[in-house]
Amino acid sequence: MPKSCPTLPLSPWLARLCLGGAVVALAACGGGGGGGFEEVGPGTHLGPPETSGPPSFPSTVADWVAGLFRPTASQAHRCAAPRTGIDPYTGEHYPDGWGSTLDENHWLRSWTHDNYLWYNEVEDRNPALHTTPEYFALLKTTALTPSGAPKDQFHFFYRTEEWNAVSMAGAYPGYGMRWVVRQNATPRELVVVYTEPGSPAAAPGNGIARGARVLKVNGIDLVNETQPERLQALVKALQPRSAGVRTEFTLLDAGATEPRTVTMASAQVTSSPVQNVKTFAGPNGRMVGYLQFNAHIRTAELQLAQAIYQLRDEGATELIVDLRYNGGGYVYLASQLAYMIAGEQSSRDKVFERAIFNDKIQKSGRGLPPLPFLATGSGNALPTGLPLPSLDLRRVYVLTGSDTCSASESLINGLQGIDIDVVRIGATTCGKPYGFFPVENCGNTYFSIQIQTENAKGFGDYANGMPPTCSVPDDFEHALGDPREARMAAALSYIASGTCPAAVAGTEPARHNASEQAGAVPLLRESYGLSNRIMQAR
Repeated sequence: MPKSCPTLPLSPWLARLCLGGAVVALAACGGGGGGGFEEVGPGTHLGPPETSGPPSFPSTVADWVAGLFRPTASQAHRCAAPRTGIDPYTGEHYPDGWGSTLDENHWLRSWTHDNYLWYNEVEDRNPALHTTPEYFALLKTTALTPSGAPKDQFHFFYRTEEWNAVSMAGAYPGYGMRWVVRQNATPRELVVVYTEPGSPAAAPGNGIARGARVLKVNGIDLVNETQPERLQALVKALQPRSAGVRTEFTLLDAGATEPRTVTMASAQVTSSPVQNVKTFAGPNGRMVGYLQFNAHIRTAELQLAQAIYQLRDEGATELIVDLRYNGGGYVYLASQLAYMIAGEQSSRDKVFERAIFNDKIQKSGRGLPPLPFLATGSGNALPTGLPLPSLDLRRVYVLTGSDTCSASESLINGLQGIDIDVVRIGATTCGKPYGFFPVENCGNTYFSIQIQTENAKGFGDYANGMPPTCSVPDDFEHALGDPREARMAAALSYIASGTCPAAVAGTEPARHNASEQAGAVPLLRESYGLSNRIMQAR
């Protein structure tokens, strides 16, 4: 078992994550496996590679034969550029050995054939004809949904060190502004929706807040620019790859009539996934609790528990959870929050979510048991076995939008599976009933759809999103958590009357990367690692 696996007793589901196949050993507990649900045989973990002289083992790559696949584990960690030294996240030597790009492609091909949900829809291409990033991009279905959208829209990879920084600590280089693209063709509209505490954007003198519109970046007209070179420079400035990048923003604050200019240096920003936790007197004498939940990352576990303790101690009898910008992440956090909302009586011995794998894994019995409602700490941000607080509610109000994705949708679907009334206020969610077990090889962490999920009632058919109970456009003129903000006000109205308020005029912003309008430019994509259902605890 990897050194970093918890030694205290685990729930059967989490224990399976640490004792099962190689990818689980890698991603759930920080070990060094390289296959999917295939057990890793002796010699797969190669220890520190040699840094000079001949390769540490001979290459075994043979000519490609369509339809014939080598065992996944035998192909793992044969790297064109092996890493050396100690992995700071595991405390162990990197498992890389000497190999080639072709070795890495053979591993990707075999792993995909074993684990990808739609493996039988992947064209078997010669791995010798492609670079590794290019080859991975081809290892997915090209089928379309009935609406004409790609069946698989969630196929990506990270450099491993970048993935570890984002997923474990929520750390990334940037300015601390989260924004949405309301219009991604001229005249473009990029609007700040919240900022991270302690970030450059929130620093005294900058004071960037929700509703600010970005007009120019380093003098480039974001709204109207059409020259490809200048648009490329604009995108580069918006997405710094390191700290210390100085960028000039021209902004129009919410309610202002004149723009202002702010110059900021990018920093290593640490995300605060839970914000604005508070209670206030609501309709009919009820005490309403509110929390803004932005991302299912490891640090959220402690913050969510603290939030529920606070709301419980302050007497909250109603709860509004703001998920409108929460693209997902680790599904164990969704299960924990669902328990903290519903409580022991409603969730005891109930299924939170089932994972449906491809037919080969299902028939072999190598899948996972159903994920229960997790009532204790995971051993990550909270000690293993520590009881979680709960509000024991039968109804919860969730503020949703097109960025409400994956693990956030799991929270909604899991609660509905045990008959908790989830009132959705806002817009249709993104529609992502799929999940991943991140798998690392040669310094890249790959995300390839392995499961479709369903709740205790067997429902998981929401690839087109979950429609709102009450349709309400986003309101950028008021702060999140302000009772006057449109979606918040609609939730309070529903608490008072039990029905949706009168329709509010307006439209939901376009998804960040969904626009196909003429002149559209990828101004910013949400971090894929924070926009998915990641099927293991860290």
